[in-house]
Amino acid sequence: MDVPASRAENLGTLRETRPWDVLIIGGGASGLGAAVDAAARGYRTLLVEARDFASGTSSCSTKLIHGGVRYLRQGDFALVRNALRERSYLLANAAHLVHPLAFVIPAWRNVDRVIYAAGLKLYDVLSGGHNLAASRSLDWQEVIAALPGLRRAGLCGGIRYWDGQFDDARLAITLMRTATDLGATCLNYLPATRLLKTDGRVVGAVLRDAECGQEFEVSARAVVNATGVHADSVRRLDEPGVAPLLTPSQGIHLVFDADFLPGQQALMIPETEDGRVMFAIPWQGKVLLGTTDTPRPELAQLDDPQPLAAEINFLLRTAARVLTRPPTRADIRSVFAGLRPLIHPDSTDHQSTAALSREHAVLVSASGLITVAGGKWTTYRLMAEDVIDRAAEVAGLPAEPCPTRVLKLHGCPAQPGSNGYGTDAPLLASLPGHDRPLHPALPYSEAMVRFAIRHEAARTIEDVLARRTRALFHDARAAEAAIERVAGIFAEELKLSPEEVATMIDAACESARRFMPALELAG
Repeated sequence: MDVPASRAENLGTLRETRPWDVLIIGGGASGLGAAVDAAARGYRTLLVEARDFASGTSSCSTKLIHGGVRYLRQGDFALVRNALRERSYLLANAAHLVHPLAFVIPAWRNVDRVIYAAGLKLYDVLSGGHNLAASRSLDWQEVIAALPGLRRAGLCGGIRYWDGQFDDARLAITLMRTATDLGATCLNYLPATRLLKTDGRVVGAVLRDAECGQEFEVSARAVVNATGVHADSVRRLDEPGVAPLLTPSQGIHLVFDADFLPGQQALMIPETEDGRVMFAIPWQGKVLLGTTDTPRPELAQLDDPQPLAAEINFLLRTAARVLTRPPTRADIRSVFAGLRPLIHPDSTDHQSTAALSREHAVLVSASGLITVAGGKWTTYRLMAEDVIDRAAEVAGLPAEPCPTRVLKLHGCPAQPGSNGYGTDAPLLASLPGHDRPLHPALPYSEAMVRFAIRHEAARTIEDVLARRTRALFHDARAAEAAIERVAGIFAEELKLSPEEVATMIDAACESARRFMPALELAG
C-alpha cells in the first residue's frame, strides 16, 4: 500500500499558490464526508481541523447507524426513510466498521407491546428494500433469553427490530484515509483563524499550525464550514453579527462491563423522564448506556463538554428500573459527553431540544461561505453530497456526479480478525509490538500505536487512546495506566526529546481525567 504523506509534506502543499477547488473547515463526520465526496469528484480538496479528526461530537455518539425510531413519534418520516437508505450504503461500503445489531424493546403492559409492534412495522415499511430483517413480537421468555439482565417482574413480552452499529471515531479516521487515497490533503491541528475576502467574496482562509504557530494563507474557489457545534463561530468570522443557527444539546454515555447486560442484543427503552429513548448496547466487549438530552447553550462549554452529575444520576436511575443488577457509580468504566449540533428553528423552545429535528441544512452567505449544519452520523454521506453539490454550483466547478453511494471506504472489505482495520490488517500485523498488549484490560497492541502514528495522523497520546483506539472509552483508568507506554512509542517514532515526552504525558493525563467517573461532579 502507499505510505501516507507526512505532516511536513502536507503542510508543504499549503505553500503552493494555485487555489484549491474546495477548502473544508472541520474534521468531524460532515467535514470528512465532504472531503471524500469532493475528492471523489476530482476536485482539488483541502480539509483542515482545529484539533484532531472527530475530537468532538463525532467520536462521542451512541455508536449507532440507524433510521431513528424516536423520529417516528415526531412524524419525521422523510428523515427516517433517508437515514435507513443511508444505513444500507454504510453497511455495504464500510463492512469492516458497520454491522447489523438486534434491538429489543421490552413491554411491561400489553398495550405498549401493541403500540411498539405497530411503530416498528412502520419502520420496516420505511426501510423498503433496505430492511435488515423484519421486526417481530417476542413473548416474555424470548425477551429474557435475548436480554438475560432484564428485570422480569411484570414483563409481558417485547419487540425485536434491527439497526446498525459502528465505531464512530474509527469511521472518521477511515473517511480521512479514503479522502487521502482519492487525492485530498487532510490536516489536523490546523485551525482556520480568519477568512480571506476579495470584493466581499470569501476566497480562502488563514490557517495556523497549532504545533509551531506558523501561518498559511490559502485560496479556494469554495470554502465549506463543516465545523459542527462550532459552525456559528466560523459564520461569525464571515459576518460578526449573524444570528445563531444552532441550539447545542449535550448527550452523555456511561460504559460498564458486559455482565450488566449479557448477550449480543441491545436494549431500547422508548420512554424516559427526559423525553428521549435510552439504549443499553453491547459495544466492543462493554455495555454502553445512554443518552441524555441537556440544553447547553453556553458557548464556553463547547470545546470540552463535561457530564453533569444530574445526567449520570438520570442514566443510573433509568437503568436501575429495568435491569436486575442496577449499576452504580463505582461500576462506571468510562463516561463521555458530546454536543449535538441541532438546528435552531425560530419558534423552538430552547428548553426542549429532544423535540428538535436532526435534519441538516446547507446555507450560503452573501459572501459565498457555505455552511452545512445539523444532521447525524447515519446521514453524513447525504449531507456531504448536498454540500458539495452546492459548493460546485457556488464556485462554478465542473459539474460531476456524486459517486459515493457505491464507493468502498478505505479498508473495506472486512477481513476475519481484522479488528476494524480491514485490508490494513496484514500491515498492522507486520509492525513491532503486534503481540504485545498495551494493558491487560485493553484489547489493543503496541503495534496499533505505531500504526496510528505512521498511517493515521495521530499527533498526541489522546489521539491514540481516544480515537485511533477506543481505550479511553472502554476503561479510562486502564487507558491512563497505558499513557507512559504510548508516550515511549511516540518518542521512538517521532524522535522526541525527554521534555517533549513529559509535556505529552501531562496533557494525556489531563485528557484521561475527562473520562473518569468522578463522584464529585457538580450538578
